[in-house]
Amino acid sequence: MKIVIAPDSFKGSLSAAEVAATMAEGVRAVWPDAELELIPLADGGEGTVEALVAATQGRIVRKTVTGPLGEPVEAYLGVLGDGRTAVIEMAAASGLPLVPPDRRDPRVTTTYGTGELLRAALEEGCRTLIVGIGGSATNDGGAGLAQALGARLLDAAGKDLPPGGAALANLARIDVSSLDPRLREAQVRVACDVNNPLCGPEGASAVYGPQKGATPEMVQQLDAALAHYAEIVARDLGREVKNVPGAGAAGGLGAGLMAFADARLESGIDLVLEAVRFEERVQGADLILTGEGKIDRQALYGKTLSGVAQIARQYRLPVLAFGGGVAQDAYVLLEHGITALFGITPRPLTLEEALAQARPLLRQATEQVCRALAVPLPTGRN
Repeated sequence: MKIVIAPDSFKGSLSAAEVAATMAEGVRAVWPDAELELIPLADGGEGTVEALVAATQGRIVRKTVTGPLGEPVEAYLGVLGDGRTAVIEMAAASGLPLVPPDRRDPRVTTTYGTGELLRAALEEGCRTLIVGIGGSATNDGGAGLAQALGARLLDAAGKDLPPGGAALANLARIDVSSLDPRLREAQVRVACDVNNPLCGPEGASAVYGPQKGATPEMVQQLDAALAHYAEIVARDLGREVKNVPGAGAAGGLGAGLMAFADARLESGIDLVLEAVRFEERVQGADLILTGEGKIDRQALYGKTLSGVAQIARQYRLPVLAFGGGVAQDAYVLLEHGITALFGITPRPLTLEEALAQARPLLRQATEQVCRALAVPLPTGRN
């Protein structure tokens, strides 16, 4: 019997790799000789680096980079097992948790550190770069990232722009003559699951600016600055990014990556499944186990469970999904490739208790479901 164990993390308690290992313990208690294929997953957001490194036997590379406020932060990237692919979470260098609540101001925060991580990946010899762009503290259209990679964003006096989205209002010219030449050899793939354009009422500033500290007045200022930036990008680089779906992701970092790195925006989970060779590794399987911390209807929309289920349906494989909590609206997933849903809490628990006991609860739930599957059913009665 071959069982594929391919979960996301249980956020706040277990990483995807820890979830997979724990579920494997439960399976082994029932089927000690089963062939297990552990494939920790993520959907392009938090935990993507760790999941992909674990799934491909890669390695973590730690770097000190420029944080969103210009101060040094300890960040990281992953080099996958093939040695040629890097995976980066922009939140590691430019994420909102790196900015104290009383200092959040998207007019001045920068993606420079994310650019430094891309440069570090190139220095590691990687030429396929996977970039997850969720959780940003920034609204600079990827200008900081471009500057870290050698581009110059100049004002009317020929001076380099200071960090932050507000400074883009003064952009007069973009000079890419010193842009890192290794980018021309690289394929940059961006895990992006939002469709916001760069500007306007559904754009980066209006939709995401407030959660980064923007007042209504700041939103207007930043939106105008990004619109001006898009015009200069179109004029100097020949790239129209203003209205591209996903350009507004991560404060416009989607637009910046398209403009300066010729990046392609893709579904996060699809990108991850391809990177870990998921379809190849489920060949010959009898069963897939998956899960995440909270399972609800949102799992239908570009999340790990939906990606796993989509491939499982192609091969007519049953998929059992385990969650720390299973919302009532989650059962719609049974119509989309998930065979059954299981909550791992056997009794009422506080959130703190559930998080603290996640490992034994998950192991026990996995074992009990496997025991139920192993029960021989009578074929008939005399």
